[in-house]
Amino acid sequence: MKLSRRRILLLGAASGLAACTAVPTGRDAWTRAAWIDRTIRMPQIPSGETDVTSFGAIGDGKTMNTGAFAAAIEACAAKGGGRVIVPPGRYLTGAIHLTSNIDFHVEEGAELLFSTDPADYPLALTRYEGVELWNYSPLIYARDAKNVAITGSGLLNGQASNEHWWPWCGAERFGWEEGVGHQTPDRTALFEMADKGVPVSKRVFGLGHYLRPCFIEFQNCDRVLVEGVHVHDSPFWNIHPVMSRDVTVRNVTVFGHGPNNDGCNPESVDRMVIEGCDFDTGDDCIAIKSGRNADGRRIDTPARNILIRECTMKAGHGGVVIGSEVSGGVNHVYAENCYMSSPDLWYALRFKNNAVRGGVVEDIHVRDIEVGQVGRAAITCDFNYEEGANGDYTPVLRNLTVERLHVEHAGMVLDAQGLPGAPVMDITLRDCTFDGVEEVSIITYTQRLKLENVRVNGEQVSSL
Repeated sequence: MKLSRRRILLLGAASGLAACTAVPTGRDAWTRAAWIDRTIRMPQIPSGETDVTSFGAIGDGKTMNTGAFAAAIEACAAKGGGRVIVPPGRYLTGAIHLTSNIDFHVEEGAELLFSTDPADYPLALTRYEGVELWNYSPLIYARDAKNVAITGSGLLNGQASNEHWWPWCGAERFGWEEGVGHQTPDRTALFEMADKGVPVSKRVFGLGHYLRPCFIEFQNCDRVLVEGVHVHDSPFWNIHPVMSRDVTVRNVTVFGHGPNNDGCNPESVDRMVIEGCDFDTGDDCIAIKSGRNADGRRIDTPARNILIRECTMKAGHGGVVIGSEVSGGVNHVYAENCYMSSPDLWYALRFKNNAVRGGVVEDIHVRDIEVGQVGRAAITCDFNYEEGANGDYTPVLRNLTVERLHVEHAGMVLDAQGLPGAPVMDITLRDCTFDGVEEVSIITYTQRLKLENVRVNGEQVSSL
């Protein structure tokens, strides 16, 4: 049997994991979380250093530095890799493409100002809402790289606003005006291409089109680190690892209240740790995905073995989210010791899917989450998202455990809406408290909901 390149990569990744250590089994689900933490592989970056100013970079906020950054990265890679240093200053740039064995280090006092001219972002293989295509390059991008990092305490400023990038969403509140182009025709065309099986090589968008690029994206990379940087005002999603393995996002601050400004969206990744991060976003803070509809089923790669801990979530549609593009499935996700609170945070835990996406989401475990305020529900499991029941693929959510979730104020405790023939299954809430609850929970097509020592507005309850 002839193996595709994608299958060879997956087999190689699997053998690499086996070489690290066997995946643990047993009754304690959190044993696997400890295994992720213990065995995740960090980038191994050579010791050499390359300063971008040695290649003509000028931090005056006006000089375009795309070429200088590329030259510095190329020279560092030619020496076997190392740290590419951006010293204090304000550096205007277009797309930055990283290669293997490179740590792109943005020092304190350094600010990267990403151009708002779409022409500064050449075509790159990427995903848009879970569908593969050739589109504008992400602002910082790596593909097929090993040992790659973005570090430092500097600012990555996407410069998106109601004047640049955001109006493309087509909403007046983000600056769109009648007669100006927007994403809807391109988005519809892309999704139709994927559903019809049009080869990815022919799904070409970019200049003249209106599909906004992500900020940071790693495509099919091994041993990835994003640490310490501040990421502001992305055109679209902020941190987006795709089909990558052994990814760590640590002590990163993500801010931006634009459309689809998701904080961190791991998509079809295997083994990832997100820790110590602050999210204040215009969409979901962390949203785990695995491809959309026919394209997700074609790629058939789940997101799995993800550990989230010690993060802070402020504004956003959801704090820890799975969906909605989960056609490839999601399993073995762990979240612990996080704090969430904002009148502009809709949900603490959010699961969204429908009968067009399908996909199996299972073995999700959450513990020790403190929530000050959420606007809607503490937990939502929503199979009526967008197309709802109008599809041929069964959405599955099962084996969700939530322990020691403490909420000071929420519209309701739980909004769990499965579908006929596709119930939400096996949710356990244990040692949880929900105060300031204003409405009765919504529970339809949900099976085997267990409450163990759960208090709502000070009273222990056996049902919701």
